[in-house]
Amino acid sequence: MKVSATDLKNNLGKYLRECQKQDIIITSNGNKAARLSAYEEYSIDSPKINYIGRISEYMEAFKDGPKKVSYEQFRELTEGNEERFEYIDGEVYLLTAPTVKHQKVLGELYIFFYNFFKGKKCIPMLSPFDVTLRKFPEDINVVEPDLVVVCDMEENLNEKDYYMGVPVLVLEILSRSTKRIDLIKKMNLYMASGVKEYWVVDPDDKEITIYFFKDKDIKGKKTYRGNEKARSKLFADLSFIVEDIF
Repeated sequence: MKVSATDLKNNLGKYLRECQKQDIIITSNGNKAARLSAYEEYSIDSPKINYIGRISEYMEAFKDGPKKVSYEQFRELTEGNEERFEYIDGEVYLLTAPTVKHQKVLGELYIFFYNFFKGKKCIPMLSPFDVTLRKFPEDINVVEPDLVVVCDMEENLNEKDYYMGVPVLVLEILSRSTKRIDLIKKMNLYMASGVKEYWVVDPDDKEITIYFFKDKDIKGKKTYRGNEKARSKLFADLSFIVEDIF
Protein backbone atom coordinates (compact mmCIF):
# COMPACT_ATOMS: atom_id res chain seq x y z
CA MET A 1 0.00 0.00 0.00
CA LYS A 2 1.20 3.51 -0.85
CA VAL A 3 0.11 6.67 0.96
CA SER A 4 1.29 10.25 0.81
CA ALA A 5 3.04 11.86 3.78
CA THR A 6 0.11 14.25 4.14
CA ASP A 7 -2.43 11.41 4.15
CA LEU A 8 -0.36 9.57 6.76
CA LYS A 9 -0.21 12.66 8.97
CA ASN A 10 -3.97 13.17 8.80
CA ASN A 11 -4.85 9.50 9.33
CA LEU A 12 -2.00 8.16 11.47
CA GLY A 13 -4.19 5.92 13.63
CA LYS A 14 -5.74 4.28 10.60
CA TYR A 15 -2.38 3.48 9.02
CA LEU A 16 -0.85 2.29 12.29
CA ARG A 17 -3.58 -0.34 12.36
CA GLU A 18 -3.19 -1.12 8.68
CA CYS A 19 0.59 -1.66 8.91
CA GLN A 20 -0.08 -4.64 11.19
CA LYS A 21 -1.42 -6.36 8.05
CA GLN A 22 0.93 -5.04 5.38
CA ASP A 23 3.86 -2.66 4.90
CA ILE A 24 2.91 0.89 3.92
CA ILE A 25 5.11 2.86 1.53
CA ILE A 26 5.10 6.58 2.32
CA THR A 27 5.56 8.95 -0.60
CA SER A 28 6.66 12.58 -0.76
CA ASN A 29 6.06 14.56 -3.94
CA GLY A 30 5.27 11.30 -5.68
CA ASN A 31 8.55 9.62 -4.69
CA LYS A 32 8.99 6.76 -2.25
CA ALA A 33 10.39 8.18 0.99
CA ALA A 34 9.89 5.67 3.81
CA ARG A 35 8.27 2.42 4.88
CA LEU A 36 5.88 1.93 7.82
CA SER A 37 6.03 -1.63 9.14
CA ALA A 38 4.68 -3.49 12.14
CA TYR A 39 7.12 -3.62 15.05
CA GLU A 40 8.69 -7.04 15.50
CA GLU A 41 10.76 -8.09 18.51
CA TYR A 42 13.68 -10.11 17.20
CA SER A 43 14.70 -13.14 19.24
CA ILE A 44 16.39 -16.43 18.68
CA ASP A 45 12.96 -18.04 18.44
CA SER A 46 11.89 -15.74 15.63
CA PRO A 47 11.64 -17.60 12.31
CA LYS A 48 13.75 -14.85 10.76
CA ILE A 49 16.59 -15.43 13.20
CA ASN A 50 16.18 -19.18 13.70
CA TYR A 51 17.90 -20.06 10.47
CA ILE A 52 18.63 -23.76 10.98
CA GLY A 53 17.66 -25.41 7.71
CA ARG A 54 16.17 -22.10 6.50
CA ILE A 55 19.12 -20.12 5.22
CA SER A 56 17.10 -17.75 3.03
CA GLU A 57 15.02 -16.55 6.00
CA TYR A 58 18.14 -16.22 8.12
CA MET A 59 19.88 -13.99 5.55
CA GLU A 60 16.69 -11.96 5.13
CA ALA A 61 16.78 -11.02 8.81
CA PHE A 62 20.13 -9.25 8.39
CA LYS A 63 19.78 -7.67 4.94
CA ASP A 64 18.67 -4.30 6.31
CA GLY A 65 21.41 -4.02 8.93
CA PRO A 66 22.32 -5.16 12.44
CA LYS A 67 19.78 -6.70 14.81
CA LYS A 68 19.35 -6.00 18.52
CA VAL A 69 19.55 -9.07 20.76
CA SER A 70 20.84 -9.98 24.22
CA TYR A 71 24.33 -11.43 24.66
CA GLU A 72 22.79 -14.82 25.52
CA GLN A 73 20.77 -14.74 22.29
CA PHE A 74 23.90 -13.78 20.36
CA ARG A 75 25.80 -16.78 21.72
CA GLU A 76 22.89 -19.10 20.88
CA LEU A 77 22.63 -17.65 17.39
CA THR A 78 26.34 -18.00 16.59
CA GLU A 79 27.12 -21.30 18.36
CA GLY A 80 28.42 -23.74 15.75
CA ASN A 81 27.66 -21.29 12.94
CA GLU A 82 30.03 -21.06 9.99
CA GLU A 83 29.02 -17.47 9.30
CA ARG A 84 31.00 -14.67 10.98
CA PHE A 85 29.35 -12.20 13.35
CA GLU A 86 30.25 -9.31 15.61
CA TYR A 87 28.29 -8.14 18.64
CA ILE A 88 28.67 -4.44 19.43
CA ASP A 89 26.51 -2.39 21.79
CA GLY A 90 23.81 -5.08 21.81
CA GLU A 91 23.60 -5.36 18.02
CA VAL A 92 24.55 -8.33 15.85
CA TYR A 93 26.50 -7.60 12.66
CA LEU A 94 26.79 -10.23 9.94
CA LEU A 95 30.26 -9.96 8.40
CA THR A 96 30.64 -10.20 4.63
CA ALA A 97 33.48 -11.93 2.84
CA PRO A 98 36.58 -9.71 2.43
CA THR A 99 37.75 -8.53 -1.00
CA VAL A 100 40.95 -9.65 -2.71
CA LYS A 101 42.52 -6.23 -2.05
CA HIS A 102 41.68 -6.53 1.64
CA GLN A 103 43.23 -10.01 1.90
CA LYS A 104 46.40 -9.03 0.05
CA VAL A 105 47.00 -6.12 2.42
CA LEU A 106 46.17 -8.26 5.45
CA GLY A 107 48.60 -10.95 4.26
CA GLU A 108 51.44 -8.44 3.90
CA LEU A 109 50.73 -6.98 7.33
CA TYR A 110 50.53 -10.36 9.03
CA ILE A 111 53.87 -11.46 7.55
CA PHE A 112 55.48 -8.29 8.86
CA PHE A 113 53.92 -8.58 12.33
CA TYR A 114 54.69 -12.31 12.53
CA ASN A 115 58.37 -11.77 11.75
CA PHE A 116 58.63 -8.84 14.16
CA PHE A 117 57.10 -10.70 17.11
CA LYS A 118 58.65 -14.10 16.42
CA GLY A 119 60.33 -15.33 19.61
CA LYS A 120 58.77 -12.55 21.72
CA LYS A 121 56.08 -12.83 24.40
CA CYS A 122 53.48 -10.90 22.41
CA ILE A 123 51.72 -12.76 19.60
CA PRO A 124 49.97 -11.42 16.46
CA MET A 125 46.66 -13.16 15.75
CA LEU A 126 44.88 -13.10 12.40
CA SER A 127 41.13 -12.93 11.73
CA PRO A 128 38.90 -14.88 12.23
CA PHE A 129 39.72 -14.55 15.93
CA ASP A 130 37.01 -13.61 18.43
CA VAL A 131 37.88 -10.90 20.94
CA THR A 132 35.49 -10.28 23.85
CA LEU A 133 35.68 -6.71 25.19
CA ARG A 134 33.83 -4.76 27.89
CA LYS A 135 33.51 -0.99 28.24
CA PHE A 136 32.14 -1.72 31.72
CA PRO A 137 31.44 -5.04 33.53
CA GLU A 138 27.89 -5.60 32.23
CA ASP A 139 28.69 -4.49 28.69
CA ILE A 140 29.84 -7.49 26.60
CA ASN A 141 31.01 -7.07 23.01
CA VAL A 142 32.47 -9.63 20.63
CA VAL A 143 34.49 -8.46 17.61
CA GLU A 144 36.74 -9.98 14.96
CA PRO A 145 39.50 -7.45 14.21
CA ASP A 146 41.60 -8.13 11.14
CA LEU A 147 44.71 -8.43 13.27
CA VAL A 148 45.52 -8.10 16.97
CA VAL A 149 48.64 -8.26 19.11
CA VAL A 150 48.13 -10.20 22.35
CA CYS A 151 50.61 -10.14 25.24
CA ASP A 152 48.61 -12.09 27.85
CA MET A 153 47.48 -15.16 25.92
CA GLU A 154 48.32 -17.94 28.38
CA GLU A 155 46.66 -16.35 31.40
CA ASN A 156 43.49 -15.42 29.51
CA LEU A 157 42.40 -18.62 27.76
CA ASN A 158 39.11 -20.06 28.97
CA GLU A 159 38.18 -23.74 29.20
CA LYS A 160 37.05 -23.75 25.54
CA ASP A 161 40.41 -22.36 24.38
CA TYR A 162 39.02 -18.90 23.59
CA TYR A 163 41.00 -15.77 24.39
CA MET A 164 39.23 -13.54 26.94
CA GLY A 165 41.82 -10.82 27.53
CA VAL A 166 42.37 -7.39 25.95
CA PRO A 167 44.81 -7.05 23.01
CA VAL A 168 47.37 -4.28 23.37
CA LEU A 169 47.17 -3.47 19.65
CA VAL A 170 44.24 -3.82 17.25
CA LEU A 171 44.36 -3.35 13.47
CA GLU A 172 41.38 -2.95 11.14
CA ILE A 173 41.46 -2.71 7.34
CA LEU A 174 38.76 -0.35 6.09
CA SER A 175 36.18 -1.26 3.48
CA ARG A 176 33.12 0.59 2.22
CA SER A 177 30.79 -1.63 4.24
CA THR A 178 32.73 -1.40 7.52
CA LYS A 179 34.34 2.06 7.44
CA ARG A 180 31.77 3.79 9.63
CA ILE A 181 31.77 0.99 12.21
CA ASP A 182 35.58 0.81 12.31
CA LEU A 183 36.00 4.57 12.74
CA ILE A 184 33.19 5.16 15.24
CA LYS A 185 31.74 2.16 17.05
CA LYS A 186 34.87 0.02 17.11
CA MET A 187 37.21 2.87 17.88
CA ASN A 188 35.08 3.82 20.88
CA LEU A 189 34.94 0.18 22.00
CA TYR A 190 38.69 -0.36 21.71
CA MET A 191 39.50 2.88 23.48
CA ALA A 192 37.03 2.26 26.34
CA SER A 193 37.99 -1.39 26.89
CA GLY A 194 41.72 -0.85 27.40
CA VAL A 195 43.34 -1.34 23.97
CA LYS A 196 46.47 0.82 23.84
CA GLU A 197 47.03 1.25 20.10
CA TYR A 198 44.64 1.16 17.14
CA TRP A 199 45.81 0.92 13.53
CA VAL A 200 43.36 1.89 10.78
CA VAL A 201 44.53 0.76 7.35
CA ASP A 202 42.92 2.32 4.26
CA PRO A 203 43.68 0.28 1.09
CA ASP A 204 41.94 2.78 -1.19
CA ASP A 205 43.94 5.83 -0.07
CA LYS A 206 46.98 3.66 0.70
CA GLU A 207 47.51 5.11 4.15
CA ILE A 208 47.75 3.96 7.75
CA THR A 209 46.53 5.97 10.73
CA ILE A 210 47.74 4.97 14.18
CA TYR A 211 45.78 6.07 17.26
CA PHE A 212 47.32 6.08 20.73
CA PHE A 213 44.97 5.48 23.68
CA LYS A 214 45.61 6.25 27.34
CA ASP A 215 43.18 6.45 30.26
CA LYS A 216 40.35 5.54 27.83
CA ASP A 217 40.96 8.59 25.66
CA ILE A 218 42.76 9.42 22.40
CA LYS A 219 46.16 10.84 23.30
CA GLY A 220 47.46 11.16 19.78
CA LYS A 221 47.27 9.95 16.21
CA LYS A 222 49.39 10.06 13.08
CA THR A 223 48.75 9.17 9.46
CA TYR A 224 51.45 7.67 7.25
CA ARG A 225 51.57 7.44 3.44
CA GLY A 226 53.87 6.51 0.56
CA ASN A 227 57.52 6.10 1.53
CA GLU A 228 56.91 7.24 5.11
CA LYS A 229 57.57 4.78 7.92
CA ALA A 230 54.49 3.77 9.89
CA ARG A 231 55.78 3.52 13.45
CA SER A 232 54.24 2.04 16.59
CA LYS A 233 54.46 4.06 19.78
CA LEU A 234 53.84 0.97 21.92
CA PHE A 235 56.61 -1.11 20.29
CA ALA A 236 59.53 1.21 19.57
CA ASP A 237 61.16 -0.94 16.87
CA LEU A 238 57.98 -1.84 15.03
CA SER A 239 58.03 0.19 11.79
CA PHE A 240 57.85 -0.32 8.03
CA ILE A 241 57.52 1.63 4.78
CA VAL A 242 53.83 2.12 4.05
CA GLU A 243 54.01 1.60 0.28
CA ASP A 244 55.59 -1.83 0.84
CA ILE A 245 52.27 -3.01 2.30
CA PHE A 246 50.15 -1.80 -0.62
